[in-house]
Amino acid sequence: MKVLITDDEAQVRKGLLWKLDWEKEGFTVVGEASNGKEALRILEEKKPDIVLTDVRMPIMDGIELVKEMSTSHPKVKTIILSGYADFEYVRASMHEGVKRYLLKPVDPEELSSALKDIKNELDSERAEEYQSDRAKKMMEDQLAEIREQYLLQLVRNEWAGFSISEEKLMYLGLDTFCSEEVRFLSIEIRGSMSRSDLRALFLPFRMICRELAGERAISFVDASYPHMVHYISRINDVNGLATEVQRAAKNFLGLESVIGLGKPVRGTMALKSGYETSILAWGQSSINIESQMIDDNMRENDPDFPDEAVKVLNAYIEQGNENLLQSFITNLLERQSSMMDFTLTANRILLHLTILAGKYDPKRTEVGDEIWKCQKSIWELTSYQEVTHQLIELSRRIIKMASKLKAPANGEEVVSQVKAYMDIHYATEMSLATLAGQFHINAAYLSELFKAQVGQNFTDYLISLRMKKAKELLSDTGLKVIDIAHICGFSSSGYFSTVFKKKFGVKPIDYRKGLSTEGGGEK
Repeated sequence: MKVLITDDEAQVRKGLLWKLDWEKEGFTVVGEASNGKEALRILEEKKPDIVLTDVRMPIMDGIELVKEMSTSHPKVKTIILSGYADFEYVRASMHEGVKRYLLKPVDPEELSSALKDIKNELDSERAEEYQSDRAKKMMEDQLAEIREQYLLQLVRNEWAGFSISEEKLMYLGLDTFCSEEVRFLSIEIRGSMSRSDLRALFLPFRMICRELAGERAISFVDASYPHMVHYISRINDVNGLATEVQRAAKNFLGLESVIGLGKPVRGTMALKSGYETSILAWGQSSINIESQMIDDNMRENDPDFPDEAVKVLNAYIEQGNENLLQSFITNLLERQSSMMDFTLTANRILLHLTILAGKYDPKRTEVGDEIWKCQKSIWELTSYQEVTHQLIELSRRIIKMASKLKAPANGEEVVSQVKAYMDIHYATEMSLATLAGQFHINAAYLSELFKAQVGQNFTDYLISLRMKKAKELLSDTGLKVIDIAHICGFSSSGYFSTVFKKKFGVKPIDYRKGLSTEGGGEK
């Protein structure tokens, strides 16, 4: 720990240096000052932890110095050195931060004891500060994850059937993005390196994107596009944000970046289409390893791709009808009259096939390479037939995954995937019906399978997941109950407390007090 000695007599300062083996005691004297004004200058430069100061000094005395330090350097601890005649004066003038007062001539043992007491106190304060900062960082990280998951639900339109909690939107900082005009950005990193090396750089790139977002945007990732980071951004900040991301990727990671800018949208119902337009804009990039920015808002006319086409794609895959699906994709692409319309339509088909694939292969272990191969074939566009062939082959793979998952013999696999999804997304809105639809299985049948294999019904298992997480977070006193409620997927702290008490017999706040009492008892 660093110490500053302040006394107007050089002989006294020298004497203090000789009284202790400072390094052996765990201290370093970083400076000497002859008055309070000089001490304040050294405080700014050397940042000492402890100040030893005399009372009577010219220009600025010790008491004035302590007063100034109480506002400008409140964390620095002070030991006052005073003569016998000043003793009562010093006691009457004590301020916050003065931890000891020692009579001159200073006894070495008393000085050593005072310094060690302060060192222990500073160590304790810093440990508490570290725990507090750690809890705050953990809460921020947890909230960022919950915010991204909730936003992903909104942009995928997976919240259908749920009422959107205005309180939760406000708490997560999503309310303004759901009411103001916004645009999406979809960003891919590229470099002249192997795919494994590029994947290794994705996490630092994601952290850079989150840092650059600030108050103007929210970054998120979508497992359907594991090599990309996406933003929802206030409309006036889009171009500046895109430029900053490309500059940071180049300067810090040596990478190029390709950014698709979506069309402006407003309101929760329009988020899905806004997100899709940023993906489609990115899909119009060239395959070259160079930074690009493609603005979907610059195109005036889109090729006809009705919502009905998406429903037909879903239905044919659900039914496992390969022949009709092949004909549908082929006819849809053959109708396009220009190369631009063809690539846009191909990208739209790939977009929806990618989303469908995510339901059956969340980690892209089975179809990740096929999706990438399709995207490359669209970029290269060596022939219309090759693009059509790649899309049809991908759709066949998805049909096989869907059929495998729906097979009665694979009930265990269905439940395993549903549980894996719940374990990750327990904080988001979900119901048995929505999960049954997501995994393309009858809700009543899923309910029976789930109860038989897990030993709990869906609702009880979800509550158990959330309660387990809540108990873990309650052990960290840095998190407020309202924070824990939202982190664990509850729309309000009141409802969270009701469920918690029903489960454990005590309210969350009382459970935390009990932990504190037990901890105190053990000590």
